[in-house]
Amino acid sequence: MQQKDRDQIIAALQQDVSLELGAIIQYLWHHYLAEGIESPPIIDLFEGLSRSEMKHLEKFSERIVALGGLPPTRIAPVKKGGTLKKMIRDDLGGERNAVVVYKTHIKLAASLGDTTTRLMLEEIVSEEEQHVDLWETTLGLKPGE
Repeated sequence: MQQKDRDQIIAALQQDVSLELGAIIQYLWHHYLAEGIESPPIIDLFEGLSRSEMKHLEKFSERIVALGGLPPTRIAPVKKGGTLKKMIRDDLGGERNAVVVYKTHIKLAASLGDTTTRLMLEEIVSEEEQHVDLWETTLGLKPGE
C-alpha cells in the first residue's frame, strides 16, 4: 500500500478512535448517573457496552500503529445526563452514527485494497448493529425509528 493510501486509512481510523473514546465515556457517564426503578438492568447494559467499545478502541488503535500512525486522544462529543430514556436515545444515536461512519470507512479500505482494515471494520460494524438493535428493542422501536 502506498503511503498516501496508508495516510487516508490512518485518518479514517483516527476518526473511529475518537468516536469510540466518546462512546466509552458516554456509556460510563450514563452508567454512573442512571436512576429510577427501571435503571438496574440498564445500568449493567451501559457498563457492558462501554467494555465492548473499549475492545473496538483497542482494535482501531492497534491497526493505526501497525500502519505507522498514532492513535489520537481527541474525544468525539459526549452527551450526558437526562432521563434514562434520553440517555438510551443518545446512545442509540451514537451507535447509529458509528455504523454510518464505519461503513464509509469500509468502502474506503476496500477501494484502497486494505483487506485487513476492511474486515476489521466489518466485524465492528456487525457488533455496532447489535448495539443499535439492543437499544431499539429496549425503547420498543421498530428498526430505524
